[in-house]
Amino acid sequence: MASAPRPLTDFAAARRAMIDSQLRTSGVNEPWVLARMAAVPREDFVPEGAKGVAYIDRAVPLGGGAMLAAPLVHARMLAEAKPTPADRVLVIDGGSGYLPALLDGVAGSVTAVSPDEALKGRKGDYTLIMIDGAAEQVPDALARRLAEGGRIVTGVVEDGVTRLAIGSASGGTIALLPLAEIGIPRLAAFDKPKAWSF
Repeated sequence: MASAPRPLTDFAAARRAMIDSQLRTSGVNEPWVLARMAAVPREDFVPEGAKGVAYIDRAVPLGGGAMLAAPLVHARMLAEAKPTPADRVLVIDGGSGYLPALLDGVAGSVTAVSPDEALKGRKGDYTLIMIDGAAEQVPDALARRLAEGGRIVTGVVEDGVTRLAIGSASGGTIALLPLAEIGIPRLAAFDKPKAWSF
């Protein structure tokens, strides 16, 4: 009797390899972060033709300028965010839907919006905002959506270098602290306006 055909890629093995060779070796060892990264199949968030590279250690193009960030980016974001069941989370989605899926079941509530939708929002009471991408500037509109004392985790772009950053809301403004340099796909919607010069 012939055996069933094997899939071209063993995604479960790819997820285990991602955790062991990308996340653990880079210092991400929080059990709950590793559990979420193991439970959510990255291959479900990329186009059919990119499923075979869903677990590589760099960003995967999704089409239309959108990118799925490298696994380490999302793992570090989760570790820094430390979401709890009491959190009301707003995710500015970079186009994949992967980060909201990682937060599902960990945070109390998760609302995902596009960068354009995020800028149109009114005053909110989110306790955590996560931007799935690197921003040259965090728009004031997002500060209004974050509750006083609420946290933000995002990528930032400074002189062409992307870094992970954390921050909090105070008095209607957000103060950010850049952390480690890491390759995070840039969100063009949050670019600074280009200044005209001679």
